[in-house]
Amino acid sequence: MRVIVAEDSALLRDGLRRLLVDEGYTVVDAVGDGAALVESVSRHLPDLVVADVRMPPTHSDEGLRAAVEIRRRWPSIGVLMLSQYVEQRYAVDLLTGHGTRVGYLLKDRVADVGEFLEALARVGAGGTAFDPEVVRQLLRRTTHADPLTRLTGRERDVLDAMAQGHNNASIATRLHVSQSAVEKHVRSIFDKLGLADAEGYSRRVLAVLRYLGE
Repeated sequence: MRVIVAEDSALLRDGLRRLLVDEGYTVVDAVGDGAALVESVSRHLPDLVVADVRMPPTHSDEGLRAAVEIRRRWPSIGVLMLSQYVEQRYAVDLLTGHGTRVGYLLKDRVADVGEFLEALARVGAGGTAFDPEVVRQLLRRTTHADPLTRLTGRERDVLDAMAQGHNNASIATRLHVSQSAVEKHVRSIFDKLGLADAEGYSRRVLAVLRYLGE
């Protein structure tokens, strides 16, 4: 897969580039700010973008705003964001824009190379990868969502894992239950959220969007 890396720290930018090349990715460009990222995506049209949230000139949310623009203009391009913190509004914008091929990891996770590469592969394959802390912070905005109050504790655990991008087999392993039990919980979640008859749409994506307040 062809990747663009966007990170204002030259040391981390080069480290990410070397890691991805070693793992078989083709890094077509590595840039240091949001404007350069959008311009580079326009020129190279990569498969994936790995970008920091905070980049010049203000070091606030330039990278995340650039990612939202990329998703709007080129929705087939996967985006994995890296950050020291959770920028809630644009994180929700990223997920609700198209729902797939998107991830948001806190930078502490990058220290775990295996977890980072797993998340990148998941996004590249068309899935999602959200850090559990990102999901928890986004959920603080959604406690008013009435259908969610009908979920059992175990169903919330399953939906939380779905929001992080895990499939049923992975959820079963994480929760130490059978895959058939997970499938039963997923069906119940769809029913309780009114998604049982959502023909033509990914009910899994719709459930996660509802979970995050949309």
